[in-house]
Amino acid sequence: MLCISHSSQTVLLPLTHFISKTQFNSTHHLLKSTSTRSAARFHRQRQHQHQHQGQVSLPLSPGSDYTLSLYLGPHPSQPITLYMDTGSDLVWFPCAPFECILCEGKPNTTKPANITKAHTVPCQSPACSAAHTSMSSHDLCAIARCPLDSIETSDCSSSSCPPFYYAYADGSFIAHLYRHTLSISSLLLQNFTFGCAHTAFAEPTGVAGFGRGLLSFPAQLATFSPQLGNRFSYCLVSHSFDEERVRQPSPLILGRYDGAGEPAEFVYTSMLRNPKNPYFYCVGLVGISVGRRTLPAPEMLRRVDGRGSGGMVVDSGTTFTMLPVSLYNAVVAEFDRRVGRVHKRASEIEDKTGLGPCYYLEGMVEVPTVTLHFLGNNSNVVLPRKNYFYEFVDGGDGVRWKRKVGCMMLMNGGDEADLSGGPGATLGNYQQQSFEVVYDLEKQRVGFARRQCASLWDSLNHEKN
Repeated sequence: MLCISHSSQTVLLPLTHFISKTQFNSTHHLLKSTSTRSAARFHRQRQHQHQHQGQVSLPLSPGSDYTLSLYLGPHPSQPITLYMDTGSDLVWFPCAPFECILCEGKPNTTKPANITKAHTVPCQSPACSAAHTSMSSHDLCAIARCPLDSIETSDCSSSSCPPFYYAYADGSFIAHLYRHTLSISSLLLQNFTFGCAHTAFAEPTGVAGFGRGLLSFPAQLATFSPQLGNRFSYCLVSHSFDEERVRQPSPLILGRYDGAGEPAEFVYTSMLRNPKNPYFYCVGLVGISVGRRTLPAPEMLRRVDGRGSGGMVVDSGTTFTMLPVSLYNAVVAEFDRRVGRVHKRASEIEDKTGLGPCYYLEGMVEVPTVTLHFLGNNSNVVLPRKNYFYEFVDGGDGVRWKRKVGCMMLMNGGDEADLSGGPGATLGNYQQQSFEVVYDLEKQRVGFARRQCASLWDSLNHEKN
């Protein structure tokens, strides 16, 4: 059983943005890397459909934008930094001895943990079955070499859960399940279940899965403290890849804080059940408005069918929003009709960044408002301009003249026919900036409210202290 030592109904944690311009030799390089990674994360799920059922695979690559810190063990505690990811359902991290193949040049945020005092998870545990989604506890205990008479009497507590395999867009790892004390802010979680990886391929950093699965952080927290685990929110500070803004913490709030009862400014939309990918936070998208013109979303974005196809995933680990090609082309056409008649299209910039449409900007720049229309009564979210239109300076390097350019930051996710078996769209974290995004697991809904996220952090942190 998970035990928790805590007195408040709210826990405030800092999320740190991990990407900054110091990692890249130019703005084009930064945008190209980020757009490529967003596309790879979005398309990874469909690549796993043809792999054998015994393999557990996350549908998304690990989100590498926002990290949180926690501590393993009571005395002495070991600091661990993980990517926070609403698109996955497991907490895992590297453990000593740790070997990472092809990890040169990849960010390594934490030292491999020492787990000598951790407890293994029995093969008959529901947690073991959750990690091996397609296998029964009897099969798992047989693999763990538990004697047949013990399997028949469900007495395999001394047989450990077999190792399991996870694969991402550009890497993978093999892990064992363990239980140990985990502390995060003022929380002390005993018997917390996590994956411990001794071997990884191109994945040196762990993930704190905040998805809807049994082993996710919120699910484990909710088993003992529903008021903390059944509702969480984050508010991502608007940064536009500016290094000074990147350093500001973004608040991650577990539970319900004072003044957040049912504020009128929250816009809610219901979560859609996904039978194939139950850990996703799927919502229905009805359409997108560019200026005053509303462009209807394809039917697949309004619902999720029995094969797990459709809907829009609200995801903390994908940077840029991905749309099916029909909706993306409609948005681009309307955007270009409004902006392209004044500003010249910058095709060269589009090739270098992976974004589009892009324009060379002269004088006063007016861009149309972009509004997302979700399922529900008046569930409309108006995006701030900087959430979907990025302006920067091109040139000035001695080769090209300095020119101001701007790019739309929504991406083409591909043809609808190729998106079967997975989400039809993803709402990326860049478009979620300057909103408090709340995941209300009790009422099965996602909410959005405009916020000054840096000020929200300051006020909540002041109340905490």
